Amino acid sequence: MAYGPLITILVLALSIAVAAPLLRRRASPSRLGAPHRRGLTTRAARNVSLYPANASLAKAPAGAAAQVAPPAHRPVRTARRSRMRILDRIAPLDALGLIETTLRRRGCRDFSDWTFATALQRLLQSLREEAQLSTFGQVAARFDALRCLDNQLELDVAEQSDPAIARRSLVRPIFITGLPRSGSTFLHSMLALDPAVAVPRSWQLLYPYPTRRPLTGADNRQARVARQFAFFHLLSPELAGMHPLEVDAPQECTEITAQVFQSLRFDTIYRIPAYRDWLDRHGHDCAYHFHRRFLQHLDAQQRSARHWVLKSPDHIFALDALRATYPDAVIVMLHRDPLCVLASVAKLTEILRRPFTRHIDRQQIGAEISERWADGADRMVAARASGAQILHLHYHDLVKAPMDALSALYDHCGKRLSAAAEARIAESLRARPRGGYAVHAHRLESFGLEADALRDRFAGYMRTFDVQPERTGTRSAIVPAAGTA
Repeated sequence: MAYGPLITILVLALSIAVAAPLLRRRASPSRLGAPHRRGLTTRAARNVSLYPANASLAKAPAGAAAQVAPPAHRPVRTARRSRMRILDRIAPLDALGLIETTLRRRGCRDFSDWTFATALQRLLQSLREEAQLSTFGQVAARFDALRCLDNQLELDVAEQSDPAIARRSLVRPIFITGLPRSGSTFLHSMLALDPAVAVPRSWQLLYPYPTRRPLTGADNRQARVARQFAFFHLLSPELAGMHPLEVDAPQECTEITAQVFQSLRFDTIYRIPAYRDWLDRHGHDCAYHFHRRFLQHLDAQQRSARHWVLKSPDHIFALDALRATYPDAVIVMLHRDPLCVLASVAKLTEILRRPFTRHIDRQQIGAEISERWADGADRMVAARASGAQILHLHYHDLVKAPMDALSALYDHCGKRLSAAAEARIAESLRARPRGGYAVHAHRLESFGLEADALRDRFAGYMRTFDVQPERTGTRSAIVPAAGTA
């Protein structure tokens, strides 16, 4: 799971919430100085071509320009309508407004690639209509979107200064995927200890290029993210045992694709089924094209040539796009008893969504998670049947004998783990045997899930990959989840 953006938007949202009275006054119609911003709350779509900075939207994929329009709200009660009007002035979820704001702040007139426009509009529409955002959640969503847009412009500026970035070669990257809560973070973190391996770090994905201290000019990204992580631990202490947050820890690819608003990361932290359905239909080709571009920028900042290792369970839903973008990619799939996976993922989803919504429905979360990962399991079975060269590892083998699992991975890639790297990893395992994770027990029934029905649904997956149940008599519904993501 990707948590860095959550922490950033939480901190920024809190700052805005404190300043809300002043912002409400400044947002009143009499104070809106710029003539072209006075129509923000109108329901009619604006003619994008009238805005020179956004004229390129006309060149975006079919229908993108027409979709970038102010939100049309559904009828609501008077009290809620009043609150929404105030909130929409403080933190409007308006695609064109967000684009204009980002371009103005940067002093830019254009994005080099507008394929994000439709995805942004689809996401914002689902957030407004389905996510039941709290006041905090709406402010947070706006800041998250602005950060992603700003990062896109960072890449544009860097490529203008150094066009060779876009031509950088990325040879045989390794992608770790499989069921969530099956050891992917544990494996990724071990590999990150090898000096020959490069991984995307939390602070790099939040801020791909340096942000500077006002007086010294020093790069303050890591210190900035450290403060954000500390703040988030105060807000959500439950998260620490399920998924430890560390500034320099490897982070998931869903945060990269989120920056063009085509990521299942959003589906994790918000309930937005229409957006998820659209993304499934739309596909992930554009997202992975950006993924490669983003990775080229990180690679250009490396001091020496290293081999990239990426991870996310959600790669399962985009294997075709992944292979098309990285034809020589090495894919590693992790497998585990789905009943342990589902109980743990459902609980984690509840924890992540709670700050951003006015309503949590555990049974709804359980249904979403079980349906999604039943589909994911079917996709893994299909990938196995296709004959694709994929390394399959089992969670229990990884936890029981992590060095053996690493050796199998390096052998599969035709590489050798150096003695120095092996010593570093062994020392880390002695200090943190489980990668810093606690042991939890989550109840399937808390999320409306039935063990027997799940056993039937995942029987083909477990048979294909020889996955053994982690506990017999699962009718007890208390499922131990080791927490290793």
